[in-house]
Amino acid sequence: MSTEEVKDIIEEIPPNGAQNNDSHAEKQSINQQKILHALESEDVRVHFEGTLDNQLVLNMGPQHPATHGVLQLVVSLDGETVINTVPVLGYLHRGYEKLAENMTYHEFIPHTDRLDYLSPLANNVAYILAVEKILKIEATPRAQYIRTICCEVARIASHLVWIGSMAMDVGALTVFLWAFTEREKILDILDLLTGVRFTTSYTRIGGLALDMTEECRLRLITFLDQFIPKLENCRNLIERNKIFINRCEGVGHISKEDALSLGVTGPNLRATGVERDLRIDEPYLVYKEMDFNVPTYPEGDSLARYYVRIKEFYESFKILRQCLEKLPSGPINSPDAKQVLPDKGEVYSKMEELIHDFMIVNFGNAPEKGAEAYQAIESSKGELGFYIISDGKGYPFRLKIRSPSFVNLGSLPTMLKNCMISDIVTIIGSLDPVMGEADK
Repeated sequence: MSTEEVKDIIEEIPPNGAQNNDSHAEKQSINQQKILHALESEDVRVHFEGTLDNQLVLNMGPQHPATHGVLQLVVSLDGETVINTVPVLGYLHRGYEKLAENMTYHEFIPHTDRLDYLSPLANNVAYILAVEKILKIEATPRAQYIRTICCEVARIASHLVWIGSMAMDVGALTVFLWAFTEREKILDILDLLTGVRFTTSYTRIGGLALDMTEECRLRLITFLDQFIPKLENCRNLIERNKIFINRCEGVGHISKEDALSLGVTGPNLRATGVERDLRIDEPYLVYKEMDFNVPTYPEGDSLARYYVRIKEFYESFKILRQCLEKLPSGPINSPDAKQVLPDKGEVYSKMEELIHDFMIVNFGNAPEKGAEAYQAIESSKGELGFYIISDGKGYPFRLKIRSPSFVNLGSLPTMLKNCMISDIVTIIGSLDPVMGEADK
């Protein structure tokens, strides 16, 4: 090769950094289109040339230990900054709404335990209230008080798991152990109340499976007497830690308007300043007889969501104290024999009760044809509702579950936008989802 030919080749090579700007901009545009296509399609596999100069698509989960269940996040990153997020649900889908159409109202009760499995008692109550509404029956005063106690005990137990897991998400293991110690005490009390520690299946149409014993009531009072100091220990360890505050304050912000438009409920909505609580706005059970407050914070970030749930511990404590003081005596099951399972002693000794038991167990409760009902409660995650349509048979024609975790997860793209990748686990922890009810 001659000297002139080598010189010509060298002259054709552009100097370092002197690439054609138009070509580079075009390549950037093409890569961005690829990212958008990947985020909008089921197949998120995509290849880029020169990936260091472009956004990166990251699959977080579905097996990631910090996603609080089987949740996948498809995240597009610019360096360590989150540009866009697509939550992918459905890995745990069990078809509970369809299963309900093929069993009696009574038979579906155990399935509600497996929705928000951190507060199964509240799930039982929400479902039974919807069934009782469509059957036009009402529980006795004692049953309503005990159900209220169940809901607030479930709220405390669920929030204990939340505070422990969220603290662990940001690196504090001690609080996780302290919180689960307190939760174990609650599970022991539930063992006395329901006969089961975890999946309780405690409520019944028109009443309860078992009455609250005096031993159970005293154990609950003893727990409440020592609970607040234990909670204060957790708070002192967390809230005086500068690392925890810095990782939560201003992280995962969502405005009040965005939260309302996305249907966010529960503590996540109240952390944006919206004072919405079904126990006050649409009272059920005996909440209208209780004196308690609805804590709100206007900031809308992870720290605000933390403080809302912390304040809810104290409000649940107040409600439980009032319920235990006002707990009336009397029966725990409605006298409507055609709709309520009779006591086993009566089934074994009386013909009419035996017939009613046989009809309810084998053919189910039969609401009026065309009847429909929706009942929601303020669960630990937000508005948990059951919508039932009847066609006059002993099982629902349609049953729809309004799962707060499912709806709240829809706010993740808004909360995660422009945050750091290390903030993702903090934001998920502050949202407190449970995939059992998200995927149903």
